[in-house]
Amino acid sequence: MKSALINFRPVKCTIMVAFLFVTGIFIAQEKGDQVEKLAMKKANNYVYEGNKLYDEDFIKAEMAYRKAISEQPSTVIGNYNLGNSYYEKGNYEEALFRQQLAIKHATSKLEKHRAYHNIGNILMQNKKCQEAVEAYKNALRNDPSDDETRYNLGLAKICAEQQKDQQDQNEDDKKDQDQNEENKDQQQDQQDKKDQEGDNKDDKKDQNEEEKKEGEDQKDESGEPKDEKQDKGKEGDQEPQEQQQPKPQPGQLSPQQVKSLLEAMNNQEQKVQEKINEEKQKGIKVKSEKDW
Repeated sequence: MKSALINFRPVKCTIMVAFLFVTGIFIAQEKGDQVEKLAMKKANNYVYEGNKLYDEDFIKAEMAYRKAISEQPSTVIGNYNLGNSYYEKGNYEEALFRQQLAIKHATSKLEKHRAYHNIGNILMQNKKCQEAVEAYKNALRNDPSDDETRYNLGLAKICAEQQKDQQDQNEDDKKDQDQNEENKDQQQDQQDKKDQEGDNKDDKKDQNEEEKKEGEDQKDESGEPKDEKQDKGKEGDQEPQEQQQPKPQPGQLSPQQVKSLLEAMNNQEQKVQEKINEEKQKGIKVKSEKDW
């Protein structure tokens, strides 16, 4: 009997502990719900305060919305209204961030529809028309009956198409500009090449003229090279050790023959002169000139 009681107690104890644990969870959950409800109530009060101050004092309205988000970060209406206030102020980057937070915590299609619609408006202000198209489409998925969203979607599509055409035109213009730059570079290269060839020709021409001028400076008035004439003069100053006799040409007398002939003529003339002198001594008149 004792053994049975001993075995039974742990079971009773275990059941009691489990009961107390579950009871604690319910109590904590109830307290948590109360805290969350209190925070939500405070957040809603701050949102209401911000809405009243929205048109009168933007700075105070912004502070009220921030207090609401501080009390309840997941408040959809707090982020949504704070995003709208930034939109009116022209701070589109912060407005977009707050609308995205509103979508993140939204639990109803109506909340998502409003946030997506406002995101589309923000993107249109930032000239991001294609992204705005997608935002308006998401808004219509959550509320297909909103004609204002459908109208904005049509404007966004037109804007996106114009931007695409402009982008294509810019790309074409850029290609044309790049092609023109490339053609200019090629023309410049060709011109540089021609200029270089012209410079080379001019240099060669100048070199030829300079060589020609140097050649003319080396010639005398008769056109003969000065060096060659000087060499000839030097050769003329030197007496040859052996003077070669010129060879007679066919039909001409050799120098030796001419010399012999002159000696014969001189001897003959001497004989005639001696004969004339003898006859003069004898008194015979002799004609010294021919009768014609």
